[in-house]
This record gives sequence, structure tokens and C-alpha cells, in this order.
Amino acid sequence: MRTNNNVMQIVLMLFLLSINSSLALADELKPPAILVTQDGTKVSVTWSSVPNASGYQLFYAPFPFTGPESIKSVDMGNTTSGSIELWDGAAFIVAVKAHNDTNSSDFSNIELFILSKAPLLDPDAPPVTGDWYKPPVAITWQWQLKGEVNTNHPAKLYDIDLFNSSPSLINTLKASGKKVICYFSAGSFEDSREDKDKFKAAELGNTLVDKPDERWLDIRSHNVAEIMISRLNLALLKGCDGVEPDNMDAYANNSGFDISARDQLAFNKFIANEAHKRGLSVGLKNDIEQTPDLINYFDFSVNEQCHEFHECNMLTGFIANGKPVLNAEYQQSYLDNPVERQALCDSSNGAQFSTLILPKELDDSQRFSCF
Repeated sequence: MRTNNNVMQIVLMLFLLSINSSLALADELKPPAILVTQDGTKVSVTWSSVPNASGYQLFYAPFPFTGPESIKSVDMGNTTSGSIELWDGAAFIVAVKAHNDTNSSDFSNIELFILSKAPLLDPDAPPVTGDWYKPPVAITWQWQLKGEVNTNHPAKLYDIDLFNSSPSLINTLKASGKKVICYFSAGSFEDSREDKDKFKAAELGNTLVDKPDERWLDIRSHNVAEIMISRLNLALLKGCDGVEPDNMDAYANNSGFDISARDQLAFNKFIANEAHKRGLSVGLKNDIEQTPDLINYFDFSVNEQCHEFHECNMLTGFIANGKPVLNAEYQQSYLDNPVERQALCDSSNGAQFSTLILPKELDDSQRFSCF
């Protein structure tokens, strides 16, 4: 599937094509907030009622975007919802505007959906094929999830937080020739995230070791899967080139759920395939033991401390398949001891790994690149 990853351009086109003279007064009507839900191949769109609005207009365009002529609109009257039965694989971008006799609001939030009537979680699902960003072996990279992102490192790939990174930051990085991978946790609940209220209490398991603010998720839940689809859509809409889904090894931890190895394969393959359907590159994080079963589904590996824990040999399959291993080491002695640091880098470079020595907080307070 060939896609235009910079959906922000599509959103801008949608805005520009629908501007009319009444927009000069747009601040008199607040834009509605829309929510898209799906059940198999049935999609429903609901939106908030806007004071002083007499009606609403629904805008939609197919994804991948095929040109300005593909943007359509429907007069929804004064209703605040609509649903339609589509087809397996149908993909659209939608937005809503409110209006009255003299005025029109700005657009609502822009939402993307890709429908599927097939089971979401299938351990035997084949990999999706297509054309998306595939980073090369030994690529230079930077990983920063906390603090104001330092855009000045000489790295070709940046891995930054999905929720905390603005589209303008992502566009700035991309304009400088860098690729952008967006981090989110696919296997754990974080109380600080903006979509936290979408999770059900029964889907929240035990607290993660060393992370008291995170709880394991029941990755067998279709509701959890739908939330992850929304996160992938957000990555696409923000302009990310790919994603780093974290905590992909609940089955190997004390999650509080009876999650099997096949459950984990089903979830991880689902994440990879849904990312690829959206033209997003995707990396395998954690779950090093299932690498042989997942290597054909993921475009790169993000690893922590394989040198410290003597696990790097389990990742060489990525290199053999032309896929990079983005490795981070946190041991302070690698920074303090030049001999130990050189030995680490010699080993890493010999294996063609992309190794950084970073603070565990990933806040850019210190950084050393082996290449």
C-alpha cells in the first residue's frame, strides 16, 4: 500500500477547499468535537452539539488521498450523529463543521478510520506488504522521550513521544531531512495520557516493575485494540514516519492476566499490520524471545541494554534481514570508563548495531553515539 505519510497536508487541503466568506466570523461558533467508532464494516460518527448552530456539515475524503476532487461533504441537518455500512478495508478521513444562517465554525478534530470485518487479533495473521519508510542498517538515531526535544543532533532518525510532540516539531525535524518515529505504550496503561478514560477497569492489570504509574493492559481486549488503532491514526495525522510501540511482552511478565505466548503474537502482529496499513514503519520493542516469529512483521528493533544483559545475539536476525537494531545502553561505566566504552562500541559496530549510551530517563541530559 503506497500512502502519503504527511496527512497534515491533506488536512490543510481540506481546510482550504472548504473556506468560504462566512469564515471571517468563525469564532462566533465553536467547532464540534467528533468521535468515530466502528463495528466491523459499520462506521458511526457522533459530534458535540454547538450552541447557536442550526446545522452541521460532514466532510470526508478517501485515504490514501487521491486529490482535491475526492473531498466530499454531506449536509447533516441538525442531527449530531450518522452511521453507514461500508466495506472491508474502507479508509476515510472525516471532519465536521457547524453552521447557522450567517456563520460557520472551524473544523472539528480530524479523524481517520480503516475498517476491517476480519478478526482483529489473530496469531496466524500474515504480514501486510507494501511501501513505507524502512530504515537501513546502522542508521544514526536519537531517542528522547522527556523534556524539550533537542533537534540539533546529527542523527538521521529521531524517536520521540507521540502524545507530547506537536505536528510542528515533527515537521521541523522532517524538514531538516530527519525521519521521525513516534513512541507510545501499546501494552501498558499510563494515567497521564489524553486517552486514558477510554480504557475499562477490567483491562488494567498489575503495576509494571519500576514504573508505579503504569499498569499492564489486557492485550486480548478488542477495546484495547481499538484504542491502539486510534493511537496509530494519531501518529499518521501528526506526520510521523513510523512508531515505536512499547511494552510488547506482557505474556512474559506478571501482568495480572492469563496472557499466552500466542496472545502476544496475535497482538504484536496486529500492531505491526495496522501500522503498515497506514503506511507507518514499526519497530519491535521488548519481546526479544519471539523475534523469529515477528521479524517479518517489523521494520526495525528498539532494544535496551542488550550488551549489558548479553542478549545481542538474539537480535542479529534483524541485521541479517537488512533491518536496523536501535540499541540504548544505560550503564554509567560506559560513560565513565573509556576502555569499557570502546569495547562496547567495537562490539556494537562489529554487529552493525546503532548503539547510543543514554540516561535511563531519556531526557537528553547526556548522550554518546558509538558511530
